[in-house]
Amino acid sequence: MTQRQLSPIEKKYIRQARWGRVALIGLNLLAWVFIMFPLIYAFLMAVKPSGELYNPDSVLFPQHPTLDNFVDVFKIAPIGTYIRNSMIVAISVTLLQIATSLLAGFAFRFLNFKGKGILYALILSTMMIPGEAVIISQFLMVSKWGWTDTLYVLIIPYMVSAFNIFLCVQSLENFPYEVYESAKIDGCSDSRFVFTILMPLIKPTLGAMAVQSFLSGWNMYMWPLLVTNNDKARTVQIGISMLNSVDSQSLVLMVAGVVLCMIPSLLIFIVGQRNMVKGLTAGAVKG
Repeated sequence: MTQRQLSPIEKKYIRQARWGRVALIGLNLLAWVFIMFPLIYAFLMAVKPSGELYNPDSVLFPQHPTLDNFVDVFKIAPIGTYIRNSMIVAISVTLLQIATSLLAGFAFRFLNFKGKGILYALILSTMMIPGEAVIISQFLMVSKWGWTDTLYVLIIPYMVSAFNIFLCVQSLENFPYEVYESAKIDGCSDSRFVFTILMPLIKPTLGAMAVQSFLSGWNMYMWPLLVTNNDKARTVQIGISMLNSVDSQSLVLMVAGVVLCMIPSLLIFIVGQRNMVKGLTAGAVKG
């Protein structure tokens, strides 16, 4: 059986479609390089010897790349302790915000109590207040309580997120109320309903909340700078600034510390980006 010969119009269409795909791939590659250039440049700076920092022959690419800067970072400053503190803070903030947002979303969606609308409006109104407006009063409060230079002063003020509560309530808008009534008739408690029925059904929303909460907890700068003054409670965002001074050695070391600091953020974003997009756009449950 012989194949049908393509007409000149069909060949022209196929050729145009092929070149269109090539052009689209090329544009995507250019966009990727443009977006990723700061990260690529930071890595190239981190593997550059300090003697080549001001060398005009190695402005972008190092002539003798080395990984010694990453090793020296841990020798000069307790970066391992800073990373551990930031990891504890970020994971604790993430878990607490997911738990409080899920419970609050359940209460505002399924429970009827007096002043529910007013309370929800007050929670949402806190999103319009910049953090800098209350940071001094928060600092005076935790200082009076003796919480400074501890890890829980970095965790407790951020255990509730108004944005995550709003996100959770929105994802439950189309959840059938009859499912909750049926569960109550079968003797299911509210806590069991939240953690065994709701959680599996709103995984994309929880994924979006987890990514957003982890990144905000990991990248905190102003509040840890204000309330921590020793290495036992200092986070990595504050610790890497201690590597900076006037000489070129400290500059490449600080860039190496920044690269190390970016790795957890990039990993959590890569792992959770799909759920983050789903949770922020469509939600998890549709009626």
